[in-house]
Amino acid sequence: MAKTKQEYGNESISMLEGADRVRKRPGVIFGSDGLEGCEHAVFEILSNSIDEAREGYGNEIIVTRYRDGRIQVEDFGRGCPVDWNEKVGRYNWELVFCELYAGGKYENNTGENYEYSLGLNGLGSCATQYASDFFDVTVRRDGFRYDLHFEKGRNKGGLKKEPTDRGRKTGSVFHWRPDKQVFTDINIPVEYYRDVLKRQAVVNPGITFRFRNQVGNKFETTEFRYEKGIVESTRQNARTIASIFGKEAEVDAMFSDYQPRIDALNTVLNGKNVLLGMYNSNALGLMGTASQLNMIANELGANNLSESVGETQKATHGEEASWETIITLNPEYMFILDRSTATGASDEGVMGAREVIENELGKELDVYKNGKIVYFIEHANVWYTSTGGVQALDTMLADLEGALLHETSK
Repeated sequence: MAKTKQEYGNESISMLEGADRVRKRPGVIFGSDGLEGCEHAVFEILSNSIDEAREGYGNEIIVTRYRDGRIQVEDFGRGCPVDWNEKVGRYNWELVFCELYAGGKYENNTGENYEYSLGLNGLGSCATQYASDFFDVTVRRDGFRYDLHFEKGRNKGGLKKEPTDRGRKTGSVFHWRPDKQVFTDINIPVEYYRDVLKRQAVVNPGITFRFRNQVGNKFETTEFRYEKGIVESTRQNARTIASIFGKEAEVDAMFSDYQPRIDALNTVLNGKNVLLGMYNSNALGLMGTASQLNMIANELGANNLSESVGETQKATHGEEASWETIITLNPEYMFILDRSTATGASDEGVMGAREVIENELGKELDVYKNGKIVYFIEHANVWYTSTGGVQALDTMLADLEGALLHETSK
């Protein structure tokens, strides 16, 4: 029987509402409806906890991977606001977990709640909740314990509120299972958690990331914490290898020689407003602090203005920004990593990177006029791929010394 063709008219137009906006189109929010999208959803919840710790509220984050696919993220920050919002006339839990584009990170430039933030501001918690088989929230703040339960994007039972069971301790616990009806693959491997948590520990010095992985009826625990970012990470890696040969003391002596070099660079950059960027395929992207250039913001104390632009923490090759934005930010220094040279994709990396930056608009920047643009080109591959090697650290410090202490540009 022939299929009846429907008329395309005014009533043919429809829209997705509520949870369906995510559940039927997860790729729009998470970039994929497969494993990568599911991993992205995990990072959205994790990033909220990291934001709290980076603002000085709590210094420990616990991530648990259960053998049946459940996930839990616990922090010890201020606790997500979930009670009545007089200004809006609704409960905050409805805004945070049931409304896309609602949250507490839209006023970053005013210093109201967060100076910088990692996630999809106003999207992450709600989108992950919508994409879950179930999603449980426990919040402790203001002397109370609050509990919420969601199933496939719908709240069950409303908000439960009772006196806190942990005294003056505050924080949030998120416990959920990604939904197989939303993602084609929800089996996130152990390696993903370990890699993400280690990287976040490196670029967030002083924060402890504890990973608990359920194997059988027991939990195997791995802890990541680095007091001084990539430098401390490199030292610990070197000590681990040296311990095989009983050479730990030699590693400690070598790293004690690095400290005066780091201190000298810190004197130049500490508190300075900088932009971290990556040149790639004739375009400039701005990089977050959790990037290959993290040493500049972490160990050397610079203020990375790039994090106020888009989603720099998630953009693999940087978040594109207009020249108007860069002019408005008006950095004191710019540090540019030439990815094209690092990956061998360009034979003219030096001119290419400079041409992109030093165009007609770029030459109007104070940072250009003051000669404060630093290009990482000669050793671009070291900056791009280094993950804690001693030789790489030495090269990176030498590049910065050449640019900042000897008034030459690499």
